[in-house]
Amino acid sequence: MNYPFWDIPYLGSGWVIGIIAIFHVMISQFAVGGGLYLPMAERKALREGRTDWLQELVGYSKFFLVLTGVFGTISGVGIWFAIGLTHPEATSTLIHNFVFGWAIEWVFFMVELTTAAVYYYTWNRVDSKLHLAVGWVYAGASVCTLIIINGILTFMLTPGSVWLSVAGTGNESSKFWNAFFNPTYWPSLMLRTCVCCSLAGIWALISASRIDGHTMPVLKSSLVKWSVKWLVPSFVAMPFLFGWYLLMVPASQRALLTLGIDTIGSGTFSTVTRIALIIVITSATIIGVAYYLAYRNPVDFNAAHAVAILLLALMATGAGEYSREMLRKPYVIGRWMYSNGVRVPYALKVDNDPQGYLAHSNWVWNGAESNYSRGEAIFRGECGSCHTLNGYRPLVTLLGGRDRANIESFITMLHEYKADSPYHRFMPPMVGSKQDVADLANFLNAQVNPPAASGNKGVQTAQR
Repeated sequence: MNYPFWDIPYLGSGWVIGIIAIFHVMISQFAVGGGLYLPMAERKALREGRTDWLQELVGYSKFFLVLTGVFGTISGVGIWFAIGLTHPEATSTLIHNFVFGWAIEWVFFMVELTTAAVYYYTWNRVDSKLHLAVGWVYAGASVCTLIIINGILTFMLTPGSVWLSVAGTGNESSKFWNAFFNPTYWPSLMLRTCVCCSLAGIWALISASRIDGHTMPVLKSSLVKWSVKWLVPSFVAMPFLFGWYLLMVPASQRALLTLGIDTIGSGTFSTVTRIALIIVITSATIIGVAYYLAYRNPVDFNAAHAVAILLLALMATGAGEYSREMLRKPYVIGRWMYSNGVRVPYALKVDNDPQGYLAHSNWVWNGAESNYSRGEAIFRGECGSCHTLNGYRPLVTLLGGRDRANIESFITMLHEYKADSPYHRFMPPMVGSKQDVADLANFLNAQVNPPAASGNKGVQTAQR
């Protein structure tokens, strides 16, 4: 309500974050897991006198440096730009509450970048013990970044009752640790640690698959098998950790897993449940492919097999991030801020204001000077963060077949926001006055039933 609206036609602004985040998570979590993989592999090679391993790790550390230091950094900056434009209200809340947390994370990130570069460029140039120590410093810094970021991400789903009790008073920072160590912090941290280890093994398989198994069968077999082992503990522990995580999620959010038919998407299961099933299926496939194609036949394991595993991991990561986002519905910050940026306490205040929603949204609406109708301005402010007109979650399609009266009835249902509404659990309320409801209905009706298609009757209906 306090910031401009970022309009991304067809794709929607939310998916700009999503696309960047999926790739960033794949790389950033590999930065943590790979940071553990490299010093552990080097230590193993030094203990066993495996010079062939050490030579291979030189190339792998270069690959690691480029992927995490370049692509990981760029995608991280991209996320900051995307969230700042898509959800400025939520981003502002996170920055104000966790400014020192972010600052500490950036310090560790700088340590990561520095030690990753030093680690690669000092191969065979410094004492092996000192070189290994540099690797462990990187590993420690990367784990610290995960510890900090996890607290901020889980806060968005479960800020906790202690923080919510002071939210909006200006004293939120006094409950920093309560917000940071929120109900889902520990299960999420364990889950992400498992994912980091799994990604370390998966990315290592990419590098190991390039070794010629016919000329160096011993080297390839040992590296491939050791890399596959990084996947096993994670996939064994994940079901139990996921169960723990769900137990800590509020019951209202867990209910999104059981909804279906007339709620989040058509079908027997809700979208969240179907996405969760994708995670299970892809994870099981990764284990099967890694075992039969890599562990059982390491010499013949090739780049195509490794890329297939990586693509499956990308699907699992995307599904995981999408389901995590969906579990927050209808909020962007649990029980405090709706997904369209309206703070929960403000909803009633706006509803009771005769001037309606636009009176509180100067960036969306400038009265007579605005280039948009009142209805379009309300759409941009209240609906545009989740819906487009003709692209992702298109309202023209979702409302297709309805006349103006039916569209207004639907909006009124969202405005009244009764507990028995099928949309109550995953959509924010439509806040504003009765005039706002009518204006939004007029705008949406003009999109669903354009005058050119419906003739004079449609014109009269749209102007009603």
